[in-house]
Amino acid sequence: MAERDKAARDRPGVIWHKLAIARDQAATHAAEGGPGADRSWRLALARAAQDVLSMPLDVPRLSLNRRSLTELTDLLPDHAMLAVLEGPGDALGLMAMSPAILSGLIEVQTMGRVLSQAPLPRKPTRTDAALVAPVIERALAALDEALVDEADLVWAGGFRYASFLDDPRPLALLLDDQPYRVLTAQVSLSGGAKSGEVMLALPAEGRGQRPGMAAADASDAHAVLAFTHQMTEAVLAVPCQLEAVLARVTLPLAAVLDLEPGAIVALPRNALSGIRLEGLDGLPLAAARLGQNSGLRAVRLSGEARLPHAAPAIAGAPAAAELAQAG
Repeated sequence: MAERDKAARDRPGVIWHKLAIARDQAATHAAEGGPGADRSWRLALARAAQDVLSMPLDVPRLSLNRRSLTELTDLLPDHAMLAVLEGPGDALGLMAMSPAILSGLIEVQTMGRVLSQAPLPRKPTRTDAALVAPVIERALAALDEALVDEADLVWAGGFRYASFLDDPRPLALLLDDQPYRVLTAQVSLSGGAKSGEVMLALPAEGRGQRPGMAAADASDAHAVLAFTHQMTEAVLAVPCQLEAVLARVTLPLAAVLDLEPGAIVALPRNALSGIRLEGLDGLPLAAARLGQNSGLRAVRLSGEARLPHAAPAIAGAPAAAELAQAG
């Protein structure tokens, strides 16, 4: 009995120590928004690299911290590719990509593989930003998808790539002076061929949707798109009659009354090259010239912009009206 009591007195120290660590970790996650964004950002980065570039990407380490704007700008890697992000409620965020990761993403697209050599130090360009923008867009979209039922959707969801910033100095004026949640991912490309940081900084006080609302909005959006598609098909299936007008002439009433089969009506010299396509309301839609296609009379649109309500048409379509003899 005495030995059992002694063992019981020895065990609580270890147990309580483990419980204290678990409480501290839970408190940290609660303060920073929970584990949702942490786990989801790892998956989003890997999915974006696979979907866009068919390249393996691993995130061995990831940290989530709360930083001030001043601290955020001090954390930026040298020569990082800076992408400004737009989010809900006109919120602005930032993604910073280290030179090694930027170089690896570009090498995959230009040479088909990630080189093991370290990149030369240089400032990123707008061309670099254009090449990696699809990866950034896909990663942010995948983050939204992963957080659809998570509390972190409020602050981490709804952001998209907006622009490239070639100098970090304007950040202090561009971003709001407020706390930011900073996800810093240690990224490995193609099995370790290149490694570096990808940092995602978003306003700590979220302005986005709450969990569950995104799914409802997505369902509504799907219904709207389905209705729009059906309406478009119905409208485009309606027959539309056009008339090709060679020319209009003005004649005295006596001359009109004297018209008979075989009579000749003089047309302007530009009648064949100055045809107008008109709707049933008589309004001009496009300018054209007379020609033929597969043995049929046809009109070819000239592309002249003088006529109002210009609309595209298929060149070479059969003419809607021909010059007919009276009678």
